[in-house]
Amino acid sequence: MSLRTVSIATVLLLSATFASAQQPQIAAETQGAVGFDAYVQLLIARARGEGVSEATISRMTSGLTPNDRVIRLDRAQPGTPTNSGYPRLGAYLDRHVDAARINGGRGVYRSNLQTLFRIEQQYGVPGKIIVAIYGHETGYGQIKGTFDLSQALATLAWEGRRRELFADEFVSLLKVADKGYSRSTLVGSWAGAFGNPQFLPSVYLRLAADGDGDGRADIFTNQADTFASIANYFRDAGWRRGQPWGVRASVPAGFDWGAVKTELNAPTCPRVHDRHSQWKTVTEWRALGVQPQDYLAPDALAALFQPDGPGTAAWLLTSNYRAILAYNCSNYYAMSVGLLADEISR
Repeated sequence: MSLRTVSIATVLLLSATFASAQQPQIAAETQGAVGFDAYVQLLIARARGEGVSEATISRMTSGLTPNDRVIRLDRAQPGTPTNSGYPRLGAYLDRHVDAARINGGRGVYRSNLQTLFRIEQQYGVPGKIIVAIYGHETGYGQIKGTFDLSQALATLAWEGRRRELFADEFVSLLKVADKGYSRSTLVGSWAGAFGNPQFLPSVYLRLAADGDGDGRADIFTNQADTFASIANYFRDAGWRRGQPWGVRASVPAGFDWGAVKTELNAPTCPRVHDRHSQWKTVTEWRALGVQPQDYLAPDALAALFQPDGPGTAAWLLTSNYRAILAYNCSNYYAMSVGLLADEISR
């Protein structure tokens, strides 16, 4: 039987053999008779079977205990939103596209122009988008999280709400550590993201890139590697070279939104995509009275988005906006990244 697909019944059986001493109260409530140490042994066996060295396993799992705070933070995550409405975009932008973040981004952008130009030529992703992600995720490398990723991911896998996801990420983390990163380096958010771009371990293994040619993809302290890794992520998400993420648009008074409502059911984040219109060419939008305020090719496909309702700011969004959504599937996040990028390059 593959340890990747081990059943709860198997975990329960093995826990009788490997069960450890009493666990913290919240953990006991979560897993009942399933011991944390027993479950970690399953993760270790899987990592060993996937080629992780014994030395890495030892240093990354020594002294592991469940982290109650991680479980509380995970349980506090919001569920499916209600239909009571959406908060206004403007209030979110005031906090996330503020003067400090704009000025910090301009400093990073201007001091790394040559590197960003080279990476843009290689990957097709604008430097301003790369820097905006860097700023949005970690404040340009200043706030990256302090959780021991081994403990956080083992806790989340054991807790079980999203077991498959976090078990995969725990084993991926050990593979990252096997590349020579210390446990003290591998710290980050309670949910397992780390480094300047806040990649999950599996994303690091798949998309982290060497931006300076030294043979290493260091997204912790190396800005060139950070930029290349973010660019590689966007290229993988389908970023189209030479196309903006979106442009401001004017919408005529009395515009019939019902006539352009999307009929597509998005397989992921449906409430995010449901707020966008049908896809139409810029020529078709112009015929309906919607005028882009910056250049978009006449045959470019775009969706109309007016997040705060009639009479407020609107945008025509391209497929590159969806690439930003691949990083974090939130209209507020994607809009703030795009708008921050535009401000950074002014």
